Amino acid sequence: MSQQVSTQRRQPRSRLPEQPTGGASVDAGVRVSQDNAPGNFHPGIVHLALAMGGFAIGIAEFATMSLLPFFARDLHISEPQAGHAISAYALGVVVGAPVIAVLSACMTRRTLLIALMGFFALMNGLSGLAPDYHTMLALRFLAGLPHGAYFGIAMLVAASLVPMDKRTAAVGRVLLGLTVATTIGVPLANGVGQAIGWRWAFAIVAGLALLTAALVLIFASRDAANSKASPLRELSALGRKHVWLTLAIGAIGFGGLFSVYTYLASTMLAVTHTSPALVPVTLCVFGAGLTAGNIIVPRFADRALMATAGGLLLWSAATLALYPLAAGNFWTLTADVFLIGLGGALATVLQTRLMDVAGEAQSLAAALNHSAFNVANALGPWLGGMAVAAGYGWTSTGLVGAGLALAGFAVWAIAVVLARREGV
Repeated sequence: MSQQVSTQRRQPRSRLPEQPTGGASVDAGVRVSQDNAPGNFHPGIVHLALAMGGFAIGIAEFATMSLLPFFARDLHISEPQAGHAISAYALGVVVGAPVIAVLSACMTRRTLLIALMGFFALMNGLSGLAPDYHTMLALRFLAGLPHGAYFGIAMLVAASLVPMDKRTAAVGRVLLGLTVATTIGVPLANGVGQAIGWRWAFAIVAGLALLTAALVLIFASRDAANSKASPLRELSALGRKHVWLTLAIGAIGFGGLFSVYTYLASTMLAVTHTSPALVPVTLCVFGAGLTAGNIIVPRFADRALMATAGGLLLWSAATLALYPLAAGNFWTLTADVFLIGLGGALATVLQTRLMDVAGEAQSLAAALNHSAFNVANALGPWLGGMAVAAGYGWTSTGLVGAGLALAGFAVWAIAVVLARREGV
């Protein structure tokens, strides 16, 4: 009898883990094995581990901009030349996101995340040792390759651990690493770079990337490779018009935020007439807006996804249009910059939309979202710079940004009409 009781007690441990209540996304899900089931670690812990990678990537991307004068002097090049290193990183993101997503289609997501962070650590560590300009340029391009693929896969893993009506919140938690980096990590890395040398900032990034790889190894559930996965199946995303429409919303509509952010410091010095010491304060407030947006907005997006995306685009258009009026005073400018930052949650919302319209090509579609936002990162500053060069002043970047947000809203409207007709 005691043997029978013992058998009954052991049975529950051998059962496969139940799916989260509410039904997790099958396409976005990670297929887990019994030796490391999702129940072993709370989803929040896994999300934190994945967000650490976003923190490392955020510092690498934004701190490089703030350290540009220092490595330009050290490598004996002009600051405009040094700026090419930033462009090389962005090009790496645009190229790497789709290429890695397609070529790694047959890999397990857990293994891929660890490999991407390992490569990211290596390239950033080597960037800190770059002896000359051309080496730096090549290493920054290589460092950008894992960026989009990591975020795309990490968000799919995060979404797979929660019910369907919590997916956007899960995606937002991963992006919190990036937004916290703009608020806290970048100023700290900049301070370290100024105090003991810019090369140490890259060493910090490399260390954080290795820490992420270790955390994913420990906490992320083991998943099995999908036997049906293939590069051709991932490429099927390119034949879906709703994938392209979603990417276009981000590539155009998000450009307005970058139009203002890129020239914010120049606007503060030339128009607001603030002390240079106050520029980091406003940049931190912008990061706080991004962080708040990724905490608040997903709650609405999980109830009405596309409606939230449209609302964010109109919000961005309004706050960007206010920018020229707010720029004359430090307090009104800083308040408006916080409100502009809230609109950054659009990236999270569109990431979830891609999960819905990508079909079986989840990895490529998720990664392409970050390519789209890097297109926005190029488009916004380019158009804003043209307005400034044409003599319309630093604050004209706000009006350019508002125009881009409204153009993104027009694409959103087309996407909504087609989705209703086709029941997507």
